[in-house]
Amino acid sequence: MTRTGYLPRKLLFALVTLGIVITFNFVLFRVLPGDPVKMLFRNPRLTQEAQERIRVQFGLDKPMFLDTEALLNGDLGAAFDSQFTAYLRNLAQGNLGVSFANRQDVGELLRERVWRTVLLVFSGELLAIFLGMAVGLLAAWKRGTRIDAAALILGLLAWALPTFFLGIILLLLARGVLPAGGMVTPGYAQPGTLAYWLDVAKHLILPATTLAIVNASGYMLIMRSSTVEILAEDYILTAKAKGLSNLRILRDHALKNAMLPMVTLIALTLGYTVGGAIQVETVFSWPGIGRLVYDSVAKQDYPVLQGAFLLLAVIVILANLLADILYSALDPRVRLG
Repeated sequence: MTRTGYLPRKLLFALVTLGIVITFNFVLFRVLPGDPVKMLFRNPRLTQEAQERIRVQFGLDKPMFLDTEALLNGDLGAAFDSQFTAYLRNLAQGNLGVSFANRQDVGELLRERVWRTVLLVFSGELLAIFLGMAVGLLAAWKRGTRIDAAALILGLLAWALPTFFLGIILLLLARGVLPAGGMVTPGYAQPGTLAYWLDVAKHLILPATTLAIVNASGYMLIMRSSTVEILAEDYILTAKAKGLSNLRILRDHALKNAMLPMVTLIALTLGYTVGGAIQVETVFSWPGIGRLVYDSVAKQDYPVLQGAFLLLAVIVILANLLADILYSALDPRVRLG
């Protein structure tokens, strides 16, 4: 298959996946038990008439997909006037709805918090890539030694640990040394100043380290496995016979060839890390999208949950698409096979 046929096929798959995600995203939060109106207004004096007015205000009085009674009566307009069609219509206009809890536009809520999640994920990913590749290369070069065994044991242990559990462990270990939660110290410095950003960096250490350890373990295992295979190739033996230094062999021969699966893994992990940040942000009270999702679940705030999960799903889909494109560019056999 040529590149001109490969890329449109991947784009089509991405669009189909996005359509499925949009439908699932709509249904998921409406099958949850409980009444969002009663969750928001925990007032025993709230009358049934007042509850109905609130449902009409937020469109919760309409059927989810189709009004079968109106369809049987031949009123197609009323039959398809549902929560799902309203949801699709708003999405097409770039409107993610209004939060049930605070009446704020969902798009504005996400824009306020997305950069904080990006900062956390970007910092954790950079550290994870550096640690994973460095330890993976070292373990492959020292294959069969205690260094290799220690790297494998620690890597598998970190990879198996739940993210939230690892975060709690780091929180306990750094108690009294690093900030336990939040993004800044209240009243410490004015936003935008150097002192402010230094305070943000201090609060970022624990959550970013948690993400880095979890992701670095996967990078290390893949990097080690890929490098071990490459070090067994004939051209590595030839490089050794030429008298090249170990550093040069690893840098110029092993690293470049071992990066092929790593590029794909990094692109895929980046998308899933954004979703996985929910646990980290909850443990460390980091005010990003993950924390917003956690708070919205307790309040059954459907619009916020739909907007946040749609954003996370789009990031994952784009990351997968980017991984496919990068892999096809690095290895023509993928698109020609």
